This record gives sequence, structure tokens and C-alpha cells, in this order.
Amino acid sequence: MIVGILKEIKAEENRVCMTPAGVEVMKNHGHQVLVETAAGHGSGFSDEDYLAAGADIVASNTDIFAKAEMLMHVKEPQPCEYDLIRPGQIFFTYFHFAASESLTRAMLERQVTCIAYETIENPDGSLPLLTPMSEVAGRMAAQQGAKYVERTQGGRGILLGGVPGVPPATVLVLGGGVVGTHAAQMACGLGAKVYLLDMNLDRLRHLAEVMPKNCFPMMSSPATVRELVQEADVVIGAVLLHGAKAPKLVTREMLKSMKPGAVLVDVAIDQGGCFETSKPTTHANPIYEVDDIVHYCVANMPGAVPLTSTFALTNATLPYAVAISDQGWQQAARENRGIEAGVNIVNGQITYPGVAEAFGMPYVPVDEVLKPTP
Repeated sequence: MIVGILKEIKAEENRVCMTPAGVEVMKNHGHQVLVETAAGHGSGFSDEDYLAAGADIVASNTDIFAKAEMLMHVKEPQPCEYDLIRPGQIFFTYFHFAASESLTRAMLERQVTCIAYETIENPDGSLPLLTPMSEVAGRMAAQQGAKYVERTQGGRGILLGGVPGVPPATVLVLGGGVVGTHAAQMACGLGAKVYLLDMNLDRLRHLAEVMPKNCFPMMSSPATVRELVQEADVVIGAVLLHGAKAPKLVTREMLKSMKPGAVLVDVAIDQGGCFETSKPTTHANPIYEVDDIVHYCVANMPGAVPLTSTFALTNATLPYAVAISDQGWQQAARENRGIEAGVNIVNGQITYPGVAEAFGMPYVPVDEVLKPTP
């Protein structure tokens, strides 16, 4: 198979979807890998590194779209790329369709097969390709909360860990999954008082056993959220519904009860955000204020630390890229239920229920499109 590695064009996105080591593995499986020139520069990889691994360096994304059978990105295709996509191509990347009707409609119109990193599943229901970036984003969320709660950044002017004789800041983390756990661990490590909310009692029992003593796992409810946002100096939104829009857990009305200069960090912004007042921001302009509350809603947080993120992402995605390239997407999906769960759109049809529900569009079960042609 001819696989195209595209340079990221989303604002301040420095990751690349495959390292040179990953390219070497793909080549060893007999596949041709086209890498857009300078695709790896933001992550510290030169064109020469890719050439040494066996890649063909291609001068423009136009040539890659024209030749590749499978396209790989980190972030979703951008509007300027839509017309370059050819019917019948496979597109393997983070899509987060439920957060963007325009992207969903564009991919339906292009008659492509869209396999989304974020909905590929393990047998236990965990998300192996979302996990590494969730780990990065969770840890970054605590760092960014600590930064933007400083007075010089528009925040309250409080140190997360306090000092002897001065109490620490209070951090509220909404969601006890991968993002929330890593965010809480970092905030605890900085010395903050951390409330970690989740709706799964078994998960809360586990968190109570493994988290530091300054972390307080609690059952989430609207009443609990309303109460704790009033105490919080930093609120980290870390909720995830597989392939669907994030629920709005903090309303505009709740902001009025919060401390002026408190910070909201919305890690769920790729899925529409879990704060009513959230809107996507960039690394160049990461924050804005609503009712004296600082909002940090950068949609590609791990892009700021590409040396870590690119290695972590390739470690996770490479086995799936190899399987899809070796077997073709249909056979790979038939043999691997995790890949099957990643198939969101096929030839103008939505095959993932959360995407169809988000926009009230028709849904075709992926099993239907995987049936062998008579």
C-alpha cells in the first residue's frame, strides 16, 4: 500500500503522525511511504532522517493526496485539504467528528473511508490511540492551570502548592479517566488540594486507593459541581463520551459563583467542550475571559510538546497502521474489533452511532458495510 504522511497545517501543531522508526517498520512490511517535506521538523526529524528510514520525500501535499492510498495526519483534515481528498482513499487520523458538522459533511461528500484514532477500542473498552495524547494533555492541563492562575496571566495570583503557613490552591478535576487522573496526579504533585469527580463508583474506589492523600475522589453530580466550582481556583474539564459530544458540566450561570480570576482548562474542547462558555483557542492565543473567569481551551494541547507527543503517538498508532496497510481496511476491521470501532465514515455513510446522533444524520452499522460483496 502507498501510505502518505502529511505535514500538519493546523495552527501551532508541531507533531507528525509517524517517526522515522515507524516508517522503517512500514517499509519492512513492503509498503511505500510518502512523507511531505518538512513534516517532521516540528518534532525534531529532518527529511534526511526519513530518507534513511526508506521514505520517499514529496515536495507538496498535493502530490501525496494524488498518490497515496492511505493518508495519515495527527489532526483532522483542514478545509483547504478537502478538495484534494479522492474518493476511495483511507484517512487515518484524529477526527472528533461529533464536534464538527462541517467536517463530517465534507468527509461524507468526499466518499472516503475515515478511521478515527479516538474511537479505536481495546477489548476492555479503553481507547489505545487516545490514551497517550490524553496522558500528555492531562499532565499539561495541570501545568497550564498553574500558569494561568498567576496574576501576571490574568488569574487570581495563587500558587498551586502554597507555602508553609499559606494554604494551597484548590483544583477541581471533572472526569476520572486517563486525562483526569493524570491532571490530578500533576496537581497533587504540585501540592494543590484536588477534588476528582467521576460517576463510576468502582472507578472512584480504585482512585481512592491509588491517588495521593491530597486528592479527594468524589461522586459527580450537578449539585456537587455547583458546590465545588465556588471553592476551586482551577477547574479542569476531562470528561469523554466515546465518539460523541462532551456534556456541558459547568454552565454560564455557575461562573458567577466562582472566584474572579479562577481558571477553566477544557481538555474536552476537541469534543465540543464540557463548559458552556468554551470555544476553541490556539497556542498563540490560548486564553480569554468570561465573567472574570480565565478560559484555556487549546484544541491541540499535546502539539506544544511534540518531542514527547510524536513518539507516544507513533508507539500507539503504528501497529494499527501496519494492520490496515497489510490487510486492507475491510479485512483488518473484520479481524480486529478495535479497528472496526474506529471506522466512522465509509463511502458517504456514517458508521459510528455517536457521530450520527450528534447531527441527526442516518446511521449504517459498520457490520453492514463490511459484508463481503456477493
